[in-house]
Amino acid sequence: MQNHVAFVHTSPVHVGTFEGLINAIHPGSKIEHFVEEDLLVDAQRMGADHPALVARVQEAMARAASTGASIVVCTCSTIGGAAERTPTNGLFVPVRIDRAMADEAVRCGPKILLVAALESTLGPTKKLLEESAFALGAEIEVEHLVAEGAWDHFLRGDRTAYIAAVSAAIRAVAPFTAHVIVLAQASMAPAAQRLNDLEIQILSSPILGVQSVVAQLNK
Repeated sequence: MQNHVAFVHTSPVHVGTFEGLINAIHPGSKIEHFVEEDLLVDAQRMGADHPALVARVQEAMARAASTGASIVVCTCSTIGGAAERTPTNGLFVPVRIDRAMADEAVRCGPKILLVAALESTLGPTKKLLEESAFALGAEIEVEHLVAEGAWDHFLRGDRTAYIAAVSAAIRAVAPFTAHVIVLAQASMAPAAQRLNDLEIQILSSPILGVQSVVAQLNK
């Protein structure tokens, strides 16, 4: 498959993260980034499944593909479902960054603790986990946790405080009855390193998602 990947983000903070991951895992790829912050704002207001929002998400994916990208990746978990369903006429592959993470979480289950900083992300990510469980023929139990106040730090641009708040919220519910923790939003990924002393596997979407994308590029 052509080594040309486009990313659709809902925050500019993701550009550097995914640029670095692709370059590290698959150097030489052509990479483009499109930031559509209003899509997440409107998803919170309208709901991720609102027809008008779905149409806009899919238009954004198609615009990203119009540059010649063979794979277009949506890095936002809230709108990932709509992005993944984008009609393509076989011209490109639409990918949601958290699909690979969900599949791995199901394999690690059955008890999953789903953690989000933004409550509107919980529903779409839980639905994704259920889809993965169905596809893999597994049963899962999903509990959820919202890191209260963390998203306010993100909106202010204080990523250190944001990750600290996410990490503190997870530590506060230890010891865990779950077999695996899922960090629902790509922006939460650095929390996994801060929590590596905990005796539980913690999954985030960026590295697993990029590894999946690279596997498709190598086909």
